[in-house]
Amino acid sequence: MNIRSYWRFLVVARHFLPLLITYARDRRRWLLFGSSRRVSAERRRRRASALLDAMITLGPTFIKLGQLLSTRPDVLPPEYVEEFTQLQDRVPPADWEDARTVLEAELGPVEDAFDDFDTEAISGASLGQVYRGRIEDQDVAVKVRRPGVEDLVAADLRVIRWSLPIMLRFVDDSRAFSLETLADEFTKTIREEMDYEREAAMLTEIRGNFAGVDGVRIPAAIDSHSTERVLTMEYVPGTKITDREALDEQGIDRTALAERLQRSYFQMIIEDGVFHADPHPGNLAVQSDGTLVFYDFGMSGHVEPFVQDKIVEFYSAVASQDIEAILDTLIEMGTLSPDADRAVMGDVMELAIADARGEAIEQYRVQSIVERVEDTIYEFPLRLPADLALVLRVATVVEGVCVTLDPEFDFISTATDYLREEGYVARGAREFVQERAQEVRSAAEAGLRVPPKLESALDRIDREDLHVRADIEDSDDHLDRLARRVVMGMAFASGVFTTAYLWVNASTEVTAVAGGATVLTALLLYRSFRTRRGIQAKPQFTRQAMRARDEQHEGSLAGQLPADEGTAAQRAAGGGSMSGGVGEDSAEE
Repeated sequence: MNIRSYWRFLVVARHFLPLLITYARDRRRWLLFGSSRRVSAERRRRRASALLDAMITLGPTFIKLGQLLSTRPDVLPPEYVEEFTQLQDRVPPADWEDARTVLEAELGPVEDAFDDFDTEAISGASLGQVYRGRIEDQDVAVKVRRPGVEDLVAADLRVIRWSLPIMLRFVDDSRAFSLETLADEFTKTIREEMDYEREAAMLTEIRGNFAGVDGVRIPAAIDSHSTERVLTMEYVPGTKITDREALDEQGIDRTALAERLQRSYFQMIIEDGVFHADPHPGNLAVQSDGTLVFYDFGMSGHVEPFVQDKIVEFYSAVASQDIEAILDTLIEMGTLSPDADRAVMGDVMELAIADARGEAIEQYRVQSIVERVEDTIYEFPLRLPADLALVLRVATVVEGVCVTLDPEFDFISTATDYLREEGYVARGAREFVQERAQEVRSAAEAGLRVPPKLESALDRIDREDLHVRADIEDSDDHLDRLARRVVMGMAFASGVFTTAYLWVNASTEVTAVAGGATVLTALLLYRSFRTRRGIQAKPQFTRQAMRARDEQHEGSLAGQLPADEGTAAQRAAGGGSMSGGVGEDSAEE
């Protein structure tokens, strides 16, 4: 096993090391020192595409890693995140005879375990593949772990652990924090996804939580035919949730469907504390009566009560647009560094709220904020503790699905209505009176403290013992640049004089050294006066950008509809996702 791990380490290094060095040179021109380089968004996108190809080449573990990275804007620049959202497994199903070995080792002969079994996989993914079968009078979906994937994943996890200290040397402290939590999260997540007994237990628990909820259906696990490597569930067909044409033909209210989806996740995260963590469109379907169907519980998790409380506080602050309360909550959750520039982060939050409400965002506002953070873009103070990473994944993916269903969907209003209906934001008269009494008490205490301090200050003025210290605010470092230019200008002038003197009185070699230093100083001085290009900010992840892309690609996508859309039952024959777990690892474009 160690020999395989060493070999995999060399293979991974061959693919990743050039990209890692390039990424590091963007931050330090000479890797360990020097100024940062200006890299265009188009160049970063090309690099992201190359990294994506490398992950696909390296196989299942790194495909899963890429899917996880697509939800981590605290680890990678936005171009990488956007590119990785297009990641698909692109792994053909394993040979049936190999899959039969796993299936029969767990359940015995296929002919005895099932009344009927289709040996053509209806879904092939990185960690498992799904077949359709029949037990007595019930259609079932059977998920079988991919043969040999355990050893491959174990070797790749060792490689990632060995590579992590090397990668940490190329990144700053805040990004190192995110990389370490990402490694921990990925190791835990991929092992949990391979444990089908755990998935069956999570599926059953969440299904029980929704037992009395109308409009939501979760396939039942069939315990008699489920083990650690095989999971059998009832077969529940439905229309893919993003197939808007099919939903409209069935007369389904897409806005109501989006609201049901969001409310379902609020129930899972805030009330139940256990949630389905992979809500991409391949794992969500809709029945003809509008019932929402959840598939694939391989990625699922628990939410601690502390995190639940903070999520409620966060959405309550968002609902009231209390920016200071939003930032305080993010800091308490560990998502935002306490040293963050609150003014800049406040502006970022205002834009995020406006976009979540579906409001138009002016280009100049985005450009203004980007210009204020572009010098520290890789040290941006957002980070994701491991216990919040899956929650963030759910929030971002669910919002994307909701906006696909209804481009005008107001995520915040729906969240506010839900919290109010469940009693999370409603406050009684008693709480209101207590808060006002506390405010009066604090004001009275401040009133008692002010006069003595004022008298002390007046006494110091009378004794001419009052000193005032003033700091010059220079957030754009104008004074720092001016000082550097003055110093380099003086060094250049001195160098010219020294070179001329040595030319007359010293050897050619000494003069050449002095001349070279003078030329280098001149180049640095010239560079300091060059106009900074900055970043041409575009709100790539806003609803405006989504609509623009939809309009731009509408014609080209029309020819792909038969392959990408339609009911899950129709896609079953061609390998699309359609039942509990069928869409296990597929990521939507």
